[in-house]
Amino acid sequence: MSEVITVELDESRDPVRNALDESGAATRSDFFKKALVGGGALAVGGLTIGGLPSLALGKPSAKQDRAILNFALLLEYLEANFYVQAVRSGNLNGKLAVFATTVRDHELAHVKALKTALGSAAIAEPAFDFKDSFSTESTFIATSILLEDTGVAAYDGQGPRLRRKTLPAAAAIVSVEARHAAWIRFLAGEFGQDAKGGPAPEVLNPALSKGQVTAAVTATGFIKS
Repeated sequence: MSEVITVELDESRDPVRNALDESGAATRSDFFKKALVGGGALAVGGLTIGGLPSLALGKPSAKQDRAILNFALLLEYLEANFYVQAVRSGNLNGKLAVFATTVRDHELAHVKALKTALGSAAIAEPAFDFKDSFSTESTFIATSILLEDTGVAAYDGQGPRLRRKTLPAAAAIVSVEARHAAWIRFLAGEFGQDAKGGPAPEVLNPALSKGQVTAAVTATGFIKS
């Protein structure tokens, strides 16, 4: 359970990176010039993320794939940093410590995989402030459930907008994220926390739009700059 997953992304063989390279790599400047669907900027903590690209307006393309994978990368940065800091806090023990350490390694591997696929088009990592999210077992569990459920729903929402040659990369990540969500929900029950339906609360997992995911992330206030 504590093994680190390894993602091999040799550029000459990686279909995701090759697919993204088809129409040329977008610069971060180009990336942040685009606006949210519906216009306007949303602030996440101290960070204005109105520069995140619209994701559902164009035909599937390498450019749209990059925008979606960068959105996924932002969520992976968030999750990876959460678990890194949770483990570093020293406040988790036993099964929760095993969970946090394992998922930390998975999320760091997801970040590496997405950054490798995106190359120079990858967005920079922001700063985070998770406040008292690791102060007790209950706050850690509640925050982890929120992040994992939101992450899965975000991938489900954007996956259908990816081209077929890029979709397998997102699918390979979301399947692991779903296991994380089930694992922490199972642990919630063991620790006497209400996980609202247990490890698999829905017959069909709901997908969230980019706007809904952005609102959920905004509400946490975890992303600072």
